[in-house]
Amino acid sequence: MGYHSLRSCVTDLEKHGHLIRIKQEVDPYLEMAAIHMRVYEHGGPALLFENIKGSKFPAVSNLFGTINRSKFIFRDTIEKIKVLVDLKNDPIKALKHPFQYLNVAATALSALPMKVNGKAPINFGRCQISDIPQIVNWPMDGGPFVTMPQVYTEDIDQPGIMNANLGMYRIQLAGNDYIQNKEIGLHYQLHRGIGIHQSKANAKGQPLKVSIFVGAPPSHPLAAVMPLPEGLSEMTFAGALGNRRFRYYYDDEGFCISADADFVITGTVMPGENKPEGPFGDHLGYYSLTHPFPLMKVNRVYHKEDPIWSFTVVGRPPQEDTSFGALIHEISGAAIPKEIPGLHEVHAVDAAGVHPLLFAIGSERYTPYLKERKPQEILTLANHILGSNQLSLAKYLFITAKEDNPQLNSHDIPRFMRHVLERIDLTRDLHFYTKTTIDTLDYSGTDINSGSKVAVAVAGAVKRELLNELPANFSLPNLFNNYKMVMPGILAVDAPKYISAVETQKQLDILNNHLKNEQLDGLPLIILCDDAGFTAQTINNFVWVTFTRSNPSHDIHGINSFTEHKHWGCKGPLVIDARIKPHHAPPLINDPAIEKRVDKLGEKGSELFGII
Repeated sequence: MGYHSLRSCVTDLEKHGHLIRIKQEVDPYLEMAAIHMRVYEHGGPALLFENIKGSKFPAVSNLFGTINRSKFIFRDTIEKIKVLVDLKNDPIKALKHPFQYLNVAATALSALPMKVNGKAPINFGRCQISDIPQIVNWPMDGGPFVTMPQVYTEDIDQPGIMNANLGMYRIQLAGNDYIQNKEIGLHYQLHRGIGIHQSKANAKGQPLKVSIFVGAPPSHPLAAVMPLPEGLSEMTFAGALGNRRFRYYYDDEGFCISADADFVITGTVMPGENKPEGPFGDHLGYYSLTHPFPLMKVNRVYHKEDPIWSFTVVGRPPQEDTSFGALIHEISGAAIPKEIPGLHEVHAVDAAGVHPLLFAIGSERYTPYLKERKPQEILTLANHILGSNQLSLAKYLFITAKEDNPQLNSHDIPRFMRHVLERIDLTRDLHFYTKTTIDTLDYSGTDINSGSKVAVAVAGAVKRELLNELPANFSLPNLFNNYKMVMPGILAVDAPKYISAVETQKQLDILNNHLKNEQLDGLPLIILCDDAGFTAQTINNFVWVTFTRSNPSHDIHGINSFTEHKHWGCKGPLVIDARIKPHHAPPLINDPAIEKRVDKLGEKGSELFGII
């Protein structure tokens, strides 16, 4: 089975109890997002908003809101796709076991894009940007955004669909300095295929043609975010996953049109033309602020005869994109380790906003003849990981040796952290990368895209027993008046509000003088934060606060720290300053008035009664 459209997917989900319709009028300004987040939080169904204020078009969200629903959508193809991804990484398997892989041949054939006649089978209408649901998710957002787009561009040197890029880059539809219906904002980050295409177009002084697809069968948006192996087209993956070839044609002005999309926005990006884009409430749980990004001049807006707008809400994890990530891991979890010899698994920690924190497990085989194992091969793996595509945006990388604990799972955050802290040598195992690139959305660094990284590589036997509770005689200076154990070996400490680096150093000197003679080997990690109770309340709070609010080169300190031949370490606990700093972006906070309105929807016995 394969869906031929978004509407056929919506119909199927409704038939099987995975979707509800919301018939009463809802406001696209904050209210739709608030409803979506409530339903997602309760593991609820997909939502079809049929009556949106200011727009004649319906909208659907939360399609991928649970991993079970995502698997249901792709129930007929997901296992075959896993095999295809596996074969891409090891094609010799098909030669060794040809009959074992015959059942995926038809799926492979559906991967080939199909060019269709753009006049006969396709009946697109036309509208303006302002006719589209103007959905604003967070109070400080700069305007309405497209949050489930598929942005299509072609290589100007190698035109055609097989060398094209399909990515999910947010689109600002209005607000700021954009001319209504004529200009929109195109935001993309580092290590994205569209950047290569724009660079080539700029070098030739030519406009980059852009087509933005919204809607279409669910395999299309998933393909747009899939970290595919080099040389595998998003359009071929969409066809294989959806069991339906990606259908396309070119309009009379040379723009590629997805024949199955519900909406298509075409336009051009001229060399050097930018406008302020943002703010936007993003997946780290903070606003990405206003910055200059490429300006797209709108050419046309197409829509199907009976279209559905598709959107999602991003914010502090978990959100719907968490389920996206789980599905991606389900399909291709083994792909990256196979590309890096010796790597067994890598986990971009969703609760920390994905890019700020990676956990990895690798082999440590360089010196098996030595009795004591120490980080060697895993340091090589760490460099490889931090040089690989979007993994290179990681800020903290913790990597361990599989030989020390073959059952260790990088997705078990408490167990993984405990494994690291039991073995870490704080005088040896921290390796910094300074003045480098980090995620565009991460404001803990020194400037946009700029910050630092640290690789923490541990291997060998257990070095310490972690403290489950603090000794009876433990104390901190009065300056640090409240503290809570997060988990064995980790202490969250309330610190004064951050003022400056100079003031921080004075505070750290006080803390160091107080603790430098204490026996605290069982407490290898101290987190300075604004609210120790909140930070220690859950593991998710701990990783979110610690790794989104700190820049390794600036915010990692230590008791009895030293620098020896350019290498930094400490002989007492490691101290991470995870307080909010003046240059950080503000965290996302729901609008109380909107929350009350959503409460009333449930009280009135609407379709959402019992869910929100």
